[in-house]
Parts: sequence; C-alpha cells; structure tokens
Amino acid sequence: METSASSPLPYHVPALLPEAIQLLDIKPDGIYIDATFGGGGHSREIIKLLGEKGHLYSFDRDLDAYENRIDDDRFTFVHGNFRHIENFMRFYGVEKVDGILADFGVSFHHFDTPERGFSFRHDAPLDMRMNQRAEKTAAELIAEADEAKLASIFRSYADLKKPGAIVKAIINYKGSSPIETTFQLADAVKSAIDPRQEKKEMAQVFQALRIAVNHEADDLKLFLNATLKVLKPGGRLVTLTYHSMEDRMVKNFFKTGNIEGKEDKDFFGNLATKWKLITRKPIEANAEEVEKNPRSRSARLRAAELL
Repeated sequence: METSASSPLPYHVPALLPEAIQLLDIKPDGIYIDATFGGGGHSREIIKLLGEKGHLYSFDRDLDAYENRIDDDRFTFVHGNFRHIENFMRFYGVEKVDGILADFGVSFHHFDTPERGFSFRHDAPLDMRMNQRAEKTAAELIAEADEAKLASIFRSYADLKKPGAIVKAIINYKGSSPIETTFQLADAVKSAIDPRQEKKEMAQVFQALRIAVNHEADDLKLFLNATLKVLKPGGRLVTLTYHSMEDRMVKNFFKTGNIEGKEDKDFFGNLATKWKLITRKPIEANAEEVEKNPRSRSARLRAAELL
C-alpha cells in the first residue's frame, strides 16, 4: 500500500504545515479528518504518518479539489461541506476519530482562477461560490441586498475602518449600474477606500462578500460544534484561521466550549470547558515563511485536545 508519487497540482501552499502536522500528534493506526482538502498539502503529510490500519477522510465542497485526490487505500475524498462531518462519518461507519485538521483559508486556486470571481486582480463575473452548484453568486447577493444587509456583512466579516462608507458607495453605484463583475465592484468601492491602504481594504471588501456568499460563519459554527461529537476523548482539533472573526470563534470555542465565549463555571468557580489547550497563544508564521509565502502572514494556528 503506497501513496501515489504524483505531485499535487499547483493549487495551494499550506501555511505552517510542519507545525500543524506536529500538533495533530498522529497515531499510525488512527482515523483522521482533513476538513479542508484543497490542494491536498495537509492530507499528503498526514498520509505519510499513517500505518496500514490508519485512514484519512478529506472534505471539500469544491469539485475542483477532487482533481488533487490521493491514490491510496487509506484515503477517502468526501465531496461535502465540513459542517456535515458528523453525518458523513456516520455514513462511512466511523463513530469517532483521533484528530481533525481544518485550514479555513481560501486556496490560491480560487484567487488565481479569474473566472471564479474571488479576486479584484482579474476582471471576471462576480461569483465567489466555493461550491459552484450553490444558488447565489456575489453579484446576486449585492443586487438583492438592501443597505441594512450590506452593513451587516461589512461590519461582521471585514476589519474595515469605515464599513458604512463602503456600503453607501455600493448602494449609490448599483442605483445607476449593476455590479456584475469584479472590476465593477472594485470601481464601486474605490472612492470609499483609503488610497494608502487600497490593496488591503479592497481585499477586505472581497473577503466580506465571500464569507457571506458561502455562509462561512455559519459553517464554522456548525463544524466546531460537530467536532465535540466526532472526536474521541484525547483527540485533537487543529485549526488555521486567517481573519479576526474566525480566530475569535475558535478561541472562544476552545476556551469555553461555545462560540459565544460564554463562561460556565462549576461550584468552585473553575471554568467548565471541554478542551485542554495545546496552544495557549496562536502560532504565527515566521519571517522566513512569510517571505516565501506572503499569504501566510495572517495565519493563526491553534490546537486543543478534547477532554
């Protein structure tokens, strides 16, 4: 039983790869989940450490990722959203797993494939759907959203200094012309963006819409709660987040066992948590990695063990 020697497609460069694999603490005969397969970088490293009885289930809702699948009897590609890991594991007859790894970053493939509409660097239809079978594109979301809906999106999903100005710019623009392409969106918000921070703020605008289109906040909440039912006691959850909303949700979940960060204490005043923290503070990429992979700059790696 050998892993295919073929190289993965140029799809994604995982951030903090050695650190993430080490934190997963892989047992050769264990069962593991890679919740975000993408280019398969994490999965290939996990497979290397598994014995004949070990197995890896890797999830991705984007069928483009299927082209990167691993030819190995110990590997199963699951075309599905990680929010449904409990149902899928039940389908495969797996009661509990030894570890779960989730990299919540968007694959380079999505940014670098113009027709997917994720980047302001290419003029393309404003799509942004991870699952191309999903119903609503970013263009459709903008067309249907009123000012209150857009304000909620940009305040919740981006760290913009003036989200209100972005919303008003979009409302004004679409009042006279539809926003159907990436360049039209960039043109719509340009007047509301600090020219000294143009690339950063433009990226935040696109990020917020992507999160809304793909229901990423809801997916993350459902996924985290599902890990409590899927992991064995002593099993590890390792996460890579890339913006403050994600990191805050994971931090709260590890600290308190819930997304909101509500602290339940026992009779003695001790925090009642379901997790033992492996990383007290998030691990970040060093200067050498950032130089090689600039997109790793915003990565935050956390890990905890289920009690």
